[in-house]
Amino acid sequence: MSERRALRRRALRPISVAVTTWGFAGLATGLPDARVLALVLAAGAGLAALAFLGRRHAVLAVATIAVACAAASVSSVAFVDAVREQVDALRVEGGRQLVLELTVTGRIDGTPDGGAWFDAVATEVRAGSVQLSGDIPARIGVDAEGRRALAEAAMGSEVEVVGRALPAEPGERAVLVVRAEEVARAAPPGGVWGWLEGLRSRLVASTDGLPQPGAGLVPGLAVGDTSSLDAATETAMTVSSLSHLTAVSGANCVIVVGAAFALLALCRAPRGARIVGALLVLAGFVALVTPEPSVVRAAAMASVALLALALGRPAVGIAVLSLATTVLLIVDPWLSRSVGFALSAAATAALLVLARPLAAGLERWMPRALALAIAVPASAQLVCGPLIVLIDPHVPLLGIVANLLADPAAAPATIAGALAAIAPFPWLQDGLTALAWIPASWIAAVAHTTAGISAQNIPWPDSLLGAGLLGLVGAAVFVAVVRPRRLPRTAALAAAASAVSLGLMLGQSAVRTVAGPLTVPAPWQVVMCDVGQGDATLWRSGAAIALVDTGPDPAALTGCLEKFGVEHLDLVVLTHFDLDHVGGAAAVLGRTDLVLHGPTDEGADQRLLERFAATGASLTQTTAGMTGTLGATRWQALHPPPRAEPGNDASVALDIAGPGFPRTEMLGDLGEDAQESLLRRADVTPVQVVKVAHHGSADQDADLYRRLHAAIGLIGVGADNRYGHPTASLLSILESTGTTVGRTDRDGALAVWMDEQGRLSLWRENGPAVDSVRSPTSSSPR
Repeated sequence: MSERRALRRRALRPISVAVTTWGFAGLATGLPDARVLALVLAAGAGLAALAFLGRRHAVLAVATIAVACAAASVSSVAFVDAVREQVDALRVEGGRQLVLELTVTGRIDGTPDGGAWFDAVATEVRAGSVQLSGDIPARIGVDAEGRRALAEAAMGSEVEVVGRALPAEPGERAVLVVRAEEVARAAPPGGVWGWLEGLRSRLVASTDGLPQPGAGLVPGLAVGDTSSLDAATETAMTVSSLSHLTAVSGANCVIVVGAAFALLALCRAPRGARIVGALLVLAGFVALVTPEPSVVRAAAMASVALLALALGRPAVGIAVLSLATTVLLIVDPWLSRSVGFALSAAATAALLVLARPLAAGLERWMPRALALAIAVPASAQLVCGPLIVLIDPHVPLLGIVANLLADPAAAPATIAGALAAIAPFPWLQDGLTALAWIPASWIAAVAHTTAGISAQNIPWPDSLLGAGLLGLVGAAVFVAVVRPRRLPRTAALAAAASAVSLGLMLGQSAVRTVAGPLTVPAPWQVVMCDVGQGDATLWRSGAAIALVDTGPDPAALTGCLEKFGVEHLDLVVLTHFDLDHVGGAAAVLGRTDLVLHGPTDEGADQRLLERFAATGASLTQTTAGMTGTLGATRWQALHPPPRAEPGNDASVALDIAGPGFPRTEMLGDLGEDAQESLLRRADVTPVQVVKVAHHGSADQDADLYRRLHAAIGLIGVGADNRYGHPTASLLSILESTGTTVGRTDRDGALAVWMDEQGRLSLWRENGPAVDSVRSPTSSSPR
């Protein structure tokens, strides 16, 4: 026992080195110039070494190593900063045209507009007569024509492009971010890279003719190629906590390595030969799936797990994990800002530290094999959950169950698919692909079934407070299951806390999915969600539902959709790309068929649209005059005009009308000048409902509201907002037109509908009973 404790104490030393390296790497990648910090740390490491030589103490030795590793990581950043300074000397951000000689170092990922982005290393950059050579990290974007020119390119290809540089995001690894205007040369990869690309292409081709979605999952499970995976299945895999199976994570690496280890064991190879053989298989697998940074780190973590499990020493595994983490952070300090890297390290640590105690605790109630099967995904979920809610503010209640059902099929699907990729004969490849399709189809069915249960995805705060709270809940669950004998009272309290937490989550789920829709008026046709200082408005015609803007917060929008019983959206309109109108978009990714949007800037706007497209939505940029239908209603875009500059005054403004539907005008965030312009160009006639522009700001055109003469005005506004919305001047305009005002800061969610006699009703979540509102005569649709 004392030896075990000593081993655990020694394991803390490499952990402290890894944590120190991680912290300074994260700090350095956010600095404009890390060279000064690198010098300071190098001096600190030297002083610590001198102190250790004078007084040999373990703490001084650990401090010396930790500061030296931190200095090495920061020096890697400083080296890139020096290269960045040389690139800046070319004045690349001044719009100067660049010619780049590149080697592709990652997958070429398509974008919704038909273009693509990829990582590369620039070996030569020319700007006029100025030339810079070296190994310069770059990220390159191409348009649809450029994507066609790159049709035969892949990792290892030599490419020449002509383009202009874009400003790099803070903390970005790439020194150069270039939007290419021309692909001058794009050769297919040669040598080993060309052969491996051929293997991957043949595997994808061999799935043709097999039923979806299993066919699209086979290349994803085997080599991480999701190009043939339909968007609905990709979304379902994410929602059900199964996306790690298709992202070439540590799970894929462990499956392949475990199979090799088991095969060598059957051949009675000695332990050393099994470990070496398994590591060689892992290296080949990494090459096959392309050694991108995410794949390399997954392989490193899988190697750690393999060594620890082979040695039967979890404490040693933690030390090796810390060493691997430190080395990776020295080589690539930008991993310190990667949530994927943090999740990979956390999941590996959970497997090494928590899985065995959890399995021992679960054995009180179930067979040992089942306990271990549950303990592996449960330990990963307990540790990774607090990190995941920072990205997606939901807790998947059925994630462990989905993994428990899917994991047994993951191994045969991955192994058969990987063997199919390297099979030398077409008939053998097709047979192995067909075998892989069977478990892959089961995994797809589990993902779709789990994702279809809306009660399983519990909203959770996405702040650091939310992450901390989920961490405490996870710790309570762990202690309650393990029940340490030395802490009986703590175990009892943890069990009580776990029971209360589970009860609250189940109760919240029941309220959201069953009781929630019963508290709102069933005949609603227009709803303004209470999402704080922002806009999110629904309209419904029959079974078809549209959402205009998403508000600033995914959790708030999710709560509104569940309250009104909305699971799928036929249409999402993003009037413009301010955060208070698109910040909640994560709540509807994968839940819509069509996205209409206003003008976009480069960068974040386009990336958001790419996320929608990746989950199966069609994209259409909207300009004045466009029309469409939703159920029995017809919508027409009144704004923006063609070639409008992005911003508030380029908001999409919609007129919505239909039989038995309250005619509605939605004005986005248009200011007074844009409203005047709309009034000049469009035939504005009275409506029943107006979604007031810009949260009720003072920047309004009174003539527009007088022409609209709306019976009801809906204002999306946050309580005690610092802008003073809605302003007295706007409220005065609405009062002068006899418009009944509903505002979310006081009234909560708002709902409007028209009955068969044409009577108009307004429901306030926090207000009195339903108000009957006078309904002006509405003209026909424009």
